[in-house]
Amino acid sequence: MSKQFAVIGNPIEHSRSPELHHQFAEKTHIDLSYKKRLAELDDFEVSVKDFFSDANAVGMNVTVPFKAQAFALCTHLSERATIAKAVNTLWMENGELHGDNTDGQGLVEAIHALDWSLQNSRILIIGAGGATRGVIYPLAQAGVTHITIANRTLARAEQLVSDLRDAVPHIELSACGLDQLHGEYDLIINATSASLTGDTLILPETLQFKYAYEMAYGKPSSFIDQAKARGVPTSEGFGMLVGQAIEAFYIWNGVKPNLKDFI
Repeated sequence: MSKQFAVIGNPIEHSRSPELHHQFAEKTHIDLSYKKRLAELDDFEVSVKDFFSDANAVGMNVTVPFKAQAFALCTHLSERATIAKAVNTLWMENGELHGDNTDGQGLVEAIHALDWSLQNSRILIIGAGGATRGVIYPLAQAGVTHITIANRTLARAEQLVSDLRDAVPHIELSACGLDQLHGEYDLIINATSASLTGDTLILPETLQFKYAYEMAYGKPSSFIDQAKARGVPTSEGFGMLVGQAIEAFYIWNGVKPNLKDFI
């Protein structure tokens, strides 16, 4: 019987995880089955336990809106998951649930695949939600030296900086409001849902940057449009999606496919 994997969420139909993991399996000659699993909003824990009750169940990915619940469910957490306060990768070991968060590492791998350097770089992240919380530590580990978090509600960005400062003491972490955007950065990352909701982010002329990364993908993005209008190299978040999937695949199977083969 092949190894069993799943991705759990609500909604789940849009997920590309099964497609990606089956491609990784084909490339690495691993026999596995990976399926989508819809959980009702009040039924997450039962659904996870039901999945892992199968003797062939190895790992499960977690997508919205269950990453915080997955975090609370785990007996063992990686450092990345502990700092992110969210889990997107689950596995069972000696009857105990383990959790990791591969989103931030996925972003780092995607940026490396673009040949954009993170070493000694200055980064601006727009948005102060869970997506930003999940990527700060991996970016710091990758050699970034300065990260500014900008948010419409300044207090929320300041709170996130306060929460994370001890986790990344070797980098300069600061907060600003969207109305205070200025300065020079190597990379700016849009971690808001603006492209999904159709909202417009205004990037003022006082803001200078070499690269622009949009975490979302597949939707029109005013953020990307503005960066392109300045002649700045851009990328959407599909590489991050593939990168986080590869990291999960590596945790479960001990083999790491090459991201550049899949983007």
